Amino acid sequence: MSRQGAWAVELAAAVEIAAGAGRLLVARLDDAGAVAFKGVRDIVTEVDHASEAFIRGELAGHFPRDGFFGEESGRGHEVTHRTWVCDPIDGTINYANGIPFFCVSLALVEDGQPVVGVIHDPIRAETYAATADGPAMLDGRSVAVSAKERLVDLVMGLAVGGRAPAVRTRRVRRAIRIPRQLGSAALSLAYVANGRFDAYSQTVGLSPWDVAAGGLIAERAGAVVTDMAGGPWFDLSAPTMGMGVLAAPPAHHPRLLELLREPS
Repeated sequence: MSRQGAWAVELAAAVEIAAGAGRLLVARLDDAGAVAFKGVRDIVTEVDHASEAFIRGELAGHFPRDGFFGEESGRGHEVTHRTWVCDPIDGTINYANGIPFFCVSLALVEDGQPVVGVIHDPIRAETYAATADGPAMLDGRSVAVSAKERLVDLVMGLAVGGRAPAVRTRRVRRAIRIPRQLGSAALSLAYVANGRFDAYSQTVGLSPWDVAAGGLIAERAGAVVTDMAGGPWFDLSAPTMGMGVLAAPPAHHPRLLELLREPS
């Protein structure tokens, strides 16, 4: 899957490591172990920890000087000039309930910006990948965002929070064909890259590990990716669950951003 570029070695390693973690997830799909509650609606399983430990160990072997920032272990002192950002299972609730929509998300961040992104869907055996100097790829072939001309034809991944969520959701529903909420921000962002979703937004509640890989992949596929104010979509220092994102084709991003804007 590697392409020539500044991060070809890192990309090849990330693809291999994410696939290895995916095999672990599939092997434990019916045996996720004990479930712990991280918040009112957020859970973590034994497999989250096992997957992250596997990824962290593999990265240490390949890139011993790089930092590591995982959902389960946090950032601590390990955030450096080059930091790997990992969600060992994005879509843990789906995983724990046997719903086959989850992924492994792995990104390399250099000087605060994602430069390598890999999303591996172990159920479909699909790997989305991109580097900051190359195309978005699905299993080694280039992909691109939806080319639909009319907003009303869009199928959009959508999760709206914040102020007046019902009002804003209705606005978007009236403007597009239909929204979907599937439970994995990372995999939903990757779906924007090849048009399975024409656009995707989760307006609140995201963390750096949710968007680092998927945001880069969607962007390199041609999507406009921003936060909910229309600004930069990635901030490694953002608080947990302190981010929102919109990824959409250039022709439709401004209108969707307007429809999703919180009331003043």
